[in-house]
Amino acid sequence: MTDDGGTRAGTRSDPTEGSAPLLAVDGLNAFYGAALILDDLSLTVQPGEVVALLGRNGAGKSTVLKAILGLVPHRQGRISFMGTDISRMATHEIVRRGIGWVPEDRRIFSDLTTLENLEVGRRVPRPGAPHWTVERLVTLFPNLAELADRPGGRMSGGEQQMLTIARTLMGNPSLVLLDEPSEGLAPLIVDEMTRMLALLKREGLALLLSEQNLGVARALADRAYVMEKGRIRFEGSMAEIDARPDIRDAYLAL
Repeated sequence: MTDDGGTRAGTRSDPTEGSAPLLAVDGLNAFYGAALILDDLSLTVQPGEVVALLGRNGAGKSTVLKAILGLVPHRQGRISFMGTDISRMATHEIVRRGIGWVPEDRRIFSDLTTLENLEVGRRVPRPGAPHWTVERLVTLFPNLAELADRPGGRMSGGEQQMLTIARTLMGNPSLVLLDEPSEGLAPLIVDEMTRMLALLKREGLALLLSEQNLGVARALADRAYVMEKGRIRFEGSMAEIDARPDIRDAYLAL
């Protein structure tokens, strides 16, 4: 059980029950200087599963993703991916094993065109992971075909977000970490992005997303972890969270 009576992973009947986790985080503590940001945090993501990290700004959601990638230098606990302990690996080693990252600030190359940005992300196919090519991605993200020769710095925020996701997919990851993918986007763009992420889910790609938009989480997530002050306060399906107004009011209401 979690702090507020939520259920732990694997206690409900679901399609992934009984399978080994793709990602398992156990007893994670993370520090910025002397400040404890993540406090004994544990979570799992099963193959092909979409898991949301929910919480207000400052809850520690982005730090979870960065800690998994080795971008937080001071951390304790165990992180395993595909059965291998990655807790002490460098970020580039973790990424090579098949974890992709879509950062909140997008980090596209503003002087490179759309196609050049995609080529930067290209990696060899991985066994068991969806195989992405430029041709497949411009079908999934039709706007990118029209922007093939446009520099990244001359694209809108929504176009840059789509490009960042597509560039990450060019690495053929088995798991993608998305940090606040709907942040700052117009509602119509959020709807389009959600539709595209749902297509990735149907392809069998596992996603772990930090998100404040409950509509996006409802549309995509199989399970969600509700965070506050670096701790998991509740875990369950979005239906279970919707049935708990006390949880929403305490940890999600703005």
